Amino acid sequence: MQIQSNSTGKLAKALLLLGLSLGYFMVLMDMTVVSVALPAIRSELGGGISGLQWVVNAYTIVFAGLLLSMGTFADKFGAKRVYTCGLALFLAASPISAAVSTLGALIGLRAILGIGGAALMPASLTLLAHAYPGLAERARALGIWAAVTGTAMAAGPVVGGLLVDSFGWRSIFLLNVPLAGISLIITFLFVRETDRKMRNSFDVGGQITAIATIAAVSFGLMEGETYSWNSPVIFAAFSLALLGAILFLIFEARSKSPLLPLRLFKNATVSAGLFAGMAINIGLSGILFVQPLFFQQTRGLSAHMTGLALLPMMIPLAFNPILTGRIVGRIGARIPMTVGFSLGAVGTLLQVWTEVNTSYVITMIGLLLIGFGVSFTIPSLMAAVMSSVPKEQTGAVSGALNSSRQLGATLGVAITGSILSGSKSFIAGMHMSFIVTTVVLFGGSLLSFVFISRKQ
Repeated sequence: MQIQSNSTGKLAKALLLLGLSLGYFMVLMDMTVVSVALPAIRSELGGGISGLQWVVNAYTIVFAGLLLSMGTFADKFGAKRVYTCGLALFLAASPISAAVSTLGALIGLRAILGIGGAALMPASLTLLAHAYPGLAERARALGIWAAVTGTAMAAGPVVGGLLVDSFGWRSIFLLNVPLAGISLIITFLFVRETDRKMRNSFDVGGQITAIATIAAVSFGLMEGETYSWNSPVIFAAFSLALLGAILFLIFEARSKSPLLPLRLFKNATVSAGLFAGMAINIGLSGILFVQPLFFQQTRGLSAHMTGLALLPMMIPLAFNPILTGRIVGRIGARIPMTVGFSLGAVGTLLQVWTEVNTSYVITMIGLLLIGFGVSFTIPSLMAAVMSSVPKEQTGAVSGALNSSRQLGATLGVAITGSILSGSKSFIAGMHMSFIVTTVVLFGGSLLSFVFISRKQ
């Protein structure tokens, strides 16, 4: 009977881990699967480059803006409740996204999906921590959960390409339905609710100013060409962003339960890590926005072939973090981070010389370098930041790092898209966007080498 009980317990924990990993897989897949569908979406719904930017960034703006708050909600109302609400949003909004007839409706639904994604990520981590209290088993569970990151990012463009070519762009949103449904059933059956910390207050001012700042700066960058850069509308957007940032800092300094405790910035590794997290995602999201458009619009590849063409960049994300973890364990995070940013910068620089008839071999080498660069940087970055603070601050710093990365993803699409919109040709805009991205990544390399602690 004891053996049967242990077997049942292990099966329940395995299913729990599967359910929580599926939710995380879906969140990350939703970020990358859209990239290869953008030309098909524009062909049917219109909107130009600016419209495609909003399709991508409506998700990441809301995701980045709400990520810190959702961690607080998980503590206050219970992580299971927050997690299931996030799944329910995905389950409801995804089929509606597949049925829309206007670009505006799709953008609005992408924002709703961003709310769901922001709810799922911190709640799933909390539920895993409670389900696996032992340090060894928790480490194994988090390793599996984290491995889903690379798998989802690698699978996104390929799966998306297959679906777009076979069933149309709407099918990429229907993919969420079985994933969310299975995760929801497993969560109800096998996941226990966490204790509710009702005394935790909510930083309303910080939340409003955070999302207003991100939205305003994104609007200014993405609509600069539409309204003209010296127009009152764009000036007002950047002014609102500046005002929002100032008010956010004021609220965080005065709040008893701030979304982003400003004392974290006294730690040089944390400060550098947050900017480094922003930089690596500016590069990754910018490349994932531009490269599929180049493959499909300029090279004439199908969505499926575009997904396959992106594999050299995506595959290292699935396996290299394991190697990176071992390297960081031996020599620390500083050197792997520096090398990762440098590889990404060199790979991006190679794309600057890509023309319509350039051999794919050159593009493949560049994408491979970018993939290894990102997969060296992100695990090292997380290790450096998380190990530089006391245990009681790990929740706050983890939320801050995830938020900075999502903000970087938003800025990457906004910056590269605005460069494409303002260029005489797509190729000229692509080259300039890759030059800017190279500078950002080299800056991340310098930042890592100078400011990440040698002890990390």
